[in-house]
Amino acid sequence: MAVCTMREALNQALSEEMERDERVFLMGEEVAEYQGAYKVSSGLLQKFGPKRVVDTPISESGFAGLGVGAAMMGLRPVVEFMTWSFSMVAYDQIVNNAGAIRYMSGGQYSIPIVFRGSSGAGLQVGATHSHTPENWYANVPALTVITPGFPDDAKGLLKSAIRSNNPVCFIENEKLYGFKDEVPDGEWIVPIGQARIRREGNDVTLIANSASTHVALGAAGKLAANGISAEVIDLRTIKPLDLPTILASVAKTNRVVIVEENKPFAGWGAQVAYEIQHRSFDHLDAPIERVTGLDVPQPYARVLEQAVMPSEERVIAAAEKSLA
Repeated sequence: MAVCTMREALNQALSEEMERDERVFLMGEEVAEYQGAYKVSSGLLQKFGPKRVVDTPISESGFAGLGVGAAMMGLRPVVEFMTWSFSMVAYDQIVNNAGAIRYMSGGQYSIPIVFRGSSGAGLQVGATHSHTPENWYANVPALTVITPGFPDDAKGLLKSAIRSNNPVCFIENEKLYGFKDEVPDGEWIVPIGQARIRREGNDVTLIANSASTHVALGAAGKLAANGISAEVIDLRTIKPLDLPTILASVAKTNRVVIVEENKPFAGWGAQVAYEIQHRSFDHLDAPIERVTGLDVPQPYARVLEQAVMPSEERVIAAAEKSLA
C-alpha cells in the first residue's frame, strides 16, 4: 500500500494503461505542456511524447468528436474536459455520436473512449462551472457513468474504464484531487458497476457517491456518537447501478437517506428511490429521505455556496427524521 492523492492515483492509471496499450492516448485542454489543469497528466508528455499526449484548442465539440472518430478506427482515446460543465458544448458528440454509433451501426463499430475531468461545486467557481452532471449522462443507454470518491477507486476504475469497449463518462470531483488515501501497489483494477460499503451499520442506510460519500461518512460518525448506527454505501458507479448491494442494505436497516450534490429534480437519487420502493417496499419502515443541492444556480459567495450544498447537519437531520 502507498498513500497518494486522487490526482496521483489518476496519473498512475493513465501512465500504466498507456504503457500497457499503445492505442491509448490522452487529449484535451492543457493536458500536455501545462501538465493538466489539475496536474493529473503531470509527466505524461515527457514520458510518451506529443503524439500520445495532445494539447487541443478550446473546442470541446471538436476534440470530443475527434476522439469518437479515433475510437471508431480502433484507438482508445481518453478525452479530458477541463470541467464537466464544459461538456455541454460537446453534448452532441457524447450523446449522439459516442452514445449511439455502436447501436446505429448494428455493432460494426465499438466506441472505446473515456471522457473524464473535474466536476462539482464548493470552490467558488460560480454557477457555470459547478455542475455535477452524472444524472444527465446516466440517462443515455449506452454510456457508463463513474464517479469515484477515493484514490484507490479512482485508479482502479479509470483502468477499467480505459479497457472497456463502451463509452465511459468518468466524472471526478474537483474538491477531491488533493484527498489522500491508501492505494494498493501493483496492478489494481476495480470492477465497473459495484458499489462499496464504506461503513457498516444497522439503523439507517446512507447512499452517496463521489464527494457526497465523505459528507455521509462524516454524518455517520456524528450519528454514532448519538447511538445511531448508519451504513454508508459509496455507489462509485451511477450507470450501471449496483442494486443488489443497495437492496441488501435496505433489508437490514429498513431506512434510507440518499445524499447527492446534484439538484433535486430528476437527480440519480430519484431513480435510486424509485428502485428501492419498487423492489423493497415491504422492507421500508419510513419514507426515503433525500439530501441534495438546493434547486438554485450555484452561488459564488462561500457562505451561500455552502448553504446550497449537502451538509453533515442536513444528513443527520434526515436520518433522525427517518428514525423518528
